[in-house]
Amino acid sequence: QVQLVESGGGLVQAGGSLRLSCTASGRTFGNYAMGWFRQFPGKEREVVATINSNGYNAFLANSVKGRFTISRDNPKPTVYLQMNSLKPEDTAVYYCAAGANWYGATRSPQLSDFGSWGQGTQVTVSA
Repeated sequence: QVQLVESGGGLVQAGGSLRLSCTASGRTFGNYAMGWFRQFPGKEREVVATINSNGYNAFLANSVKGRFTISRDNPKPTVYLQMNSLKPEDTAVYYCAAGANWYGATRSPQLSDFGSWGQGTQVTVSA
């Protein structure tokens, strides 16, 4: 498995921006599809964005399209989530995840596609 550590969360006003980072260690980062998920209090974890191993293909949830961007830098090895035009409803704990395969071209990503998870980072957007 790969170990993942998120950073970059915090408190921001509505309309502001944050960039989350997730740094990996352990196995070869470039072999993994990566994803960002979020979890609201009392709700199940949901997909935000995923990216394939070489960074050429990405999936974005409808709720964040046009506002969030996922990218990766394999030599670093880090995956990013750039979040712009943040809304109070984006407030959640955000998790980074790694998986063996990327399915974004054929179906929506699922939690079960990802076997390694970070500890999460809190993002709070004030009105």
